[in-house]
Amino acid sequence: MDILIVGGSGHVSGTLARMAIRAGHSVWTVTRGERPITEGVRSLIADRHIHGAMEACVSDQQMIWDLVIDCICFDLEDIRQDIDLFRDRARHFVMISTDFVYDPVLRTFPQTEESSHFVVETDGIMAYGGKKRQCEEALESIRTNHMAWTILRPCHIYGPTSRLGCLPHHGRDPELIKRLKEGEALKLVGGGYFLQQPVLAEDLALTILSVAGASKVHGMTLNVAGPDVIESWEYYRIIADALNEKLEIEETPVRAYLESNPRSAPFLCHRTYDLDRLIGSGLYVPDTPIADGLRYHVSGLRNA
Repeated sequence: MDILIVGGSGHVSGTLARMAIRAGHSVWTVTRGERPITEGVRSLIADRHIHGAMEACVSDQQMIWDLVIDCICFDLEDIRQDIDLFRDRARHFVMISTDFVYDPVLRTFPQTEESSHFVVETDGIMAYGGKKRQCEEALESIRTNHMAWTILRPCHIYGPTSRLGCLPHHGRDPELIKRLKEGEALKLVGGGYFLQQPVLAEDLALTILSVAGASKVHGMTLNVAGPDVIESWEYYRIIADALNEKLEIEETPVRAYLESNPRSAPFLCHRTYDLDRLIGSGLYVPDTPIADGLRYHVSGLRNA
């Protein structure tokens, strides 16, 4: 299969590139060339925000890809660029969106793909989710010719190419392993009672790759999450256990934390998802148990 990844050197996109190469696919990536890329990919260098740069390097390939995945589509102009560029160059296009499109205050549990309460803010504390939702709506409404498309909404993505941590103060904390090894109490907002349903990056990559040729998911949006729902404190407890350390928790009151850190609002809610649509789609459904995945994550960081 011929695959093009917009991105290719990040946490999700790099994992996807490695998994695709491992599966025997021909893989192209579009990056700015600032970080190492996976051995075996065909590297295209362009900054998508420089007028005409990505268009030039993509069109020079004279390719129609079986699968194009945009892992770095963050703004309305990004998705418009994708549609213009790939509507005649991709058989199936995947936009990697986010669970942050759901309003953190008005979620359902578990959250389905359909909602009356999406984030609409594109400037402010929930701009990331608001802009992703704008991109989704544009893809849903703009003519894409014969290009099939699918939107995937992953939740917290973990794995050894990222930092550990799912909750303030210790979200993607570069010092988390060191803190636990030194016996430091972790400051968890609300004591870490918020529910999480993390997905291993390699599992997410398998879901993405399974989209190719899946006509059933054309025009569909799907939640992607792991098999286990856990409280956030348990996420950190699994990490501590993997280090043979004891987890000590210092609770930070939610209201006080939000007053000082309003931009953390999207993280301070229960993040659990209805996966019935994904299960019924025929795509790969993430199945790595969170305990196994986090031990793998910890081991990968310690051996890096």
